[in-house]
Amino acid sequence: MMAKVVRIGGAGGFLGDSSVAAPQLLRGGKLDYMILDYLAEATMSSLGQLRAARPDQGYARDFTDWVWKDNLRELKAQGVKIVTNAGGLNPRACRERMEKLAAEAGLSFRIAVVEGDDLAPRLDELKARGLSEMFTDAPFPDPAKVFSANAYFGAEPIAAALAAGVDMVITGRVVDSALTLGPLIHEFGWSLDDYDRLSAGSLAGHVIECGAQATGGLFTDWEQVPDWAHIGYPVIECHADGSFIVTKPAGTGGLVSPAAVAEQILYEVGDPQGYALPDVVCDFTALKVEQVGEHRVRVSGAKGYPPTDRYKVCVTWGDGFRFIGASPVVGRDAAAKGRRQSEALLERIGEMLRDRNLPPLRDSRIEILGAEASYGANARPQAQAVREVVCRIGAEHEDAAALGLMMREFASPTTSMSVGATGWFGGAPTITPVSRVFSILLPRQEVAATVSIGDQTLTIVPASPPEAFDRTKVVAPPVPADPADEGDLVAVPLIDVAWARSGDKGDAFNVGVIARRPELLSWIRKGLTEAVVQAWFAHEFEGAADPKVLRYELPGLDALNFHCIQALGGGQFSSLRLDPLAKGKAQQLLDIDIQVPRRLVA
Repeated sequence: MMAKVVRIGGAGGFLGDSSVAAPQLLRGGKLDYMILDYLAEATMSSLGQLRAARPDQGYARDFTDWVWKDNLRELKAQGVKIVTNAGGLNPRACRERMEKLAAEAGLSFRIAVVEGDDLAPRLDELKARGLSEMFTDAPFPDPAKVFSANAYFGAEPIAAALAAGVDMVITGRVVDSALTLGPLIHEFGWSLDDYDRLSAGSLAGHVIECGAQATGGLFTDWEQVPDWAHIGYPVIECHADGSFIVTKPAGTGGLVSPAAVAEQILYEVGDPQGYALPDVVCDFTALKVEQVGEHRVRVSGAKGYPPTDRYKVCVTWGDGFRFIGASPVVGRDAAAKGRRQSEALLERIGEMLRDRNLPPLRDSRIEILGAEASYGANARPQAQAVREVVCRIGAEHEDAAALGLMMREFASPTTSMSVGATGWFGGAPTITPVSRVFSILLPRQEVAATVSIGDQTLTIVPASPPEAFDRTKVVAPPVPADPADEGDLVAVPLIDVAWARSGDKGDAFNVGVIARRPELLSWIRKGLTEAVVQAWFAHEFEGAADPKVLRYELPGLDALNFHCIQALGGGQFSSLRLDPLAKGKAQQLLDIDIQVPRRLVA
């Protein structure tokens, strides 16, 4: 008798991902389930503002009006079940839209909605409790300024909905990997205290939650990835022991290799031996990633520990406004001209605010794109000699009207300052709220999930683990001694000896570094100390009250993970920086020189 295999496709990694993924996976994925993840922290802020303006909105219309509408008949014909957090802040409205579109097509589906994560009705109570931010100790924000407040649910309510026989599960805020773990708990009957399997199922979800990032998207060796236009989206073949194979539909572009999968495993991970989720605390330090066929990579070896007795709650709130504008400058000395012009414009705005008895700009930032502005002191000297740049100016103020002065004056240098200034770039500048993230922990018994299926409602009250996770009791992997100096060493850029992937985690980012061969890892470790990495990214820690770099070992992957704390200027929608999602930090670190024996790089 053949062992059961559950096939799950990852058809979306963010609000705005490609609409080609779902039909591609339906054509060639042979799926049991399809998951779509839409809810980054910044997305919750946007959906909260949308719901405030239109109470019937607040969910991912990308899902209902593209993925759902365009693929209704094929989903029905194949019996593929969708699990998605497209419900955002209004899962019931999302379901209503889905049902309306299905009815127009002459179809019907049994759709479950998972709710209970939205804590907006409890804002006054939470503030009265004196709760402070878990990372910065900041006080609870003014409830009147809050856009969203949501607990991160796990996989249990999703599994309960599937056990009730539904076709589709629409959730609000759940941890991304729960979209996959829920179906696996249901299909394999895993118990909620089988922590190794829960960790493995969570890892499977983590690998596919960002769509094609697992199949060659953002891969360090991008030249090896064929046919980006038709890149294959990931399919995982999951087994009852928790192991899974990552693959993609036949005939599609992209690449499934151990290195590409390992990069995605490390994406946006802090402590890989204490990766805390609502269902389990994951340990990825002993993973095994191996090629088992063309575009087939097997992942095994995840370990798990009991979860904490708390749920993380993410609050997004408005803290003033920000202006972002961009203007090209061309010709000789373009970078110098652009910087002078940008500084002059900020000086002018400062004087205009003062003349009107308005407070000064709260913050501002100039980045000369094309001159390696995001590299800080690591920028190459020749970058200043480029002959065309884009001057990107960011500014913050408490009052949107004050930034209106910036909007009014932004194009004026076109006729009064730098020769070669060409005006706005990419349309008019924008003024948007500064959206900050405020994170707290609440006892999980305080936040019950509900599952709505037609007229039926199930209430899921989470139980506390028998023994909450204690990181101090976990034995860290042994760290080998530095290699002996062989004498004949050569300096090479890190990219010659490693792959790397980076991602944001609030006002922090991680860079996972994977040795291209096991024998290179000790030399990479010797060269990349915490102090070296912090010095390389010194410009990213600008303004940080307590900057730090933490280094973690992953011997199973021949990898190191660097967690850079307070390094994104607030992160996401509260940052004025060019790369607030830290997509390019690994690329920047790969330029650092590492000393290795000549024999290893010959």
